[in-house]
Amino acid sequence: MNTEQKANVVSRGECGKCGSSDGNVLYDNGSSYCFVCETYTAASGSDNLVSVTERKVHTMNTPLSRGQFTAIEDRGITIDTAKAYGITVTGDKQIYPYHDVNGQHVANKVRHVSTKDFHAEGRLPQAGLFGQHLFRDGGKYITITEGELDAASAYQMMGSKWPVVSVRNGAQSAVKDVKAQFEWLNKFDNIVVCFDNDEHGNAAAAKVASIFEPNKCRIVKLKAKDANEYLKHGKTEEFIKRWWDAAPYTPAGIVNLKSFDGLYEDDDKQSVDYPYKGMNELLYGMRTGELITFTAGTGAGKSSIMRELEHHLLNNTDSNIGIISLEENVKQTIFHLMSVEASKRLYIKEVREQVPQEQLTQYEEATVGTGRVFAFDHFGSIQTDEILARVRYMVKALDCRYIIIDHLSILVSGLEGEDERRNIDKMMTQLRSLVEETQCCMLLVSHLRRASGDKGQEQGAQISLSMLRGSHSIAQISDAVIAMERDQQASDPVSANTTTIRVLKNRYAGETGIATYLLYDRESGRMQEIDDPNAEDFDTVDEATYL
Repeated sequence: MNTEQKANVVSRGECGKCGSSDGNVLYDNGSSYCFVCETYTAASGSDNLVSVTERKVHTMNTPLSRGQFTAIEDRGITIDTAKAYGITVTGDKQIYPYHDVNGQHVANKVRHVSTKDFHAEGRLPQAGLFGQHLFRDGGKYITITEGELDAASAYQMMGSKWPVVSVRNGAQSAVKDVKAQFEWLNKFDNIVVCFDNDEHGNAAAAKVASIFEPNKCRIVKLKAKDANEYLKHGKTEEFIKRWWDAAPYTPAGIVNLKSFDGLYEDDDKQSVDYPYKGMNELLYGMRTGELITFTAGTGAGKSSIMRELEHHLLNNTDSNIGIISLEENVKQTIFHLMSVEASKRLYIKEVREQVPQEQLTQYEEATVGTGRVFAFDHFGSIQTDEILARVRYMVKALDCRYIIIDHLSILVSGLEGEDERRNIDKMMTQLRSLVEETQCCMLLVSHLRRASGDKGQEQGAQISLSMLRGSHSIAQISDAVIAMERDQQASDPVSANTTTIRVLKNRYAGETGIATYLLYDRESGRMQEIDDPNAEDFDTVDEATYL
């Protein structure tokens, strides 16, 4: 749409792209815009669908309208409430201002009273929730409504005591809007969802509540259509009672197994193979809703294998990936992923300098350039609640279905007042609860106890569950425990660079034991699957690379 041309609303209806029943607005110049999926259709043809964020064009991108502060009497809104939210009136129009997260006025929702139609001015996709800029971060309660008038109504009826905000475009965009502001909303102790009392509103309220941790959200059960209906008809006390009576959201769940439907239908868990045949033969791939622990001594190849898995997930799923690596910075994480893509040790400056910039750019675009990899920019220990909040945000708001955490010992180092074993028990329980809540697949790196006996971990000592730090919780809570053994002191260079992959626990299939052998190639930095190097018929590997 030409940003200099003002278009008028003709009608509002279904969006052919996202399926919204009423989010798509048709303008008199032949163009249309969906407020739910934010897709603009040019007047030249219905096939010319592009994202407004890609075009940097927004509906009605004209100077923002201004009106006068006044009471909206037919809706019961006082002038004080109107001033609080910046709601103004000019002629037949009610103007609801929207601000970005920095508090800048970036858009308006303009409602035409006579026709009940609305249009947007400015850059609505850049705006936060309606009213968000008015309230400080965090507090005891925050209420979310389905519309601007309802937000103002609820705020007024509650005596202007508790923050109230609204999603931008009704029930159909509620989940998207709440995810976008997840971190800000999650700072409040209680989130009260007060959507319209209809099919769409009730469904959206449940979906919004499910984004947050259990008992975080309460849903108001309205008898009237919406909050403004209570205000218009002078039923403030009834609304307040329903607000306080709002029950914590609890998902449907308890069923009689006799009546369970869909027993032989595929569930919604996503499964992907490991990059190595031997691991798949024992583990049958890795699944969402599982916590998989990898453990090894120093120098056994933990980091290399985790990079292989990250790269494999990026190329063999459509899912986003979250990486929390507390022993390296974000720059190092990027170079390690690029190294796997290039089969060159690009994390070494001297190697990287021998590669043309054009090729480096290609490796970058093929990995982090996809926009599907998110990393936590933090080094060292961190408080438990903070790391759990970051993981939940990655899964809920950024749609990361795979989370890699390296490693457990640093996580628990941020806990105080208890011994290490208890700290690990506590952290494992919390991580497991988070996996169950979010249904992500979590890959966790854990260190071993100090070796005892004649043969240490650096000499390829066989690992057992009893050698894990906090072994009780790790062994019980993990769906799978995978150990990596390497004899770094072996005189044979191939043996010194070969990691034995041993499955210690396998809840899914029950099979344990040696899964495969991975040979580290010093030139490429890759881990390649090989046959048993101890077998008599083992094919000799070119040792020149390892000398």
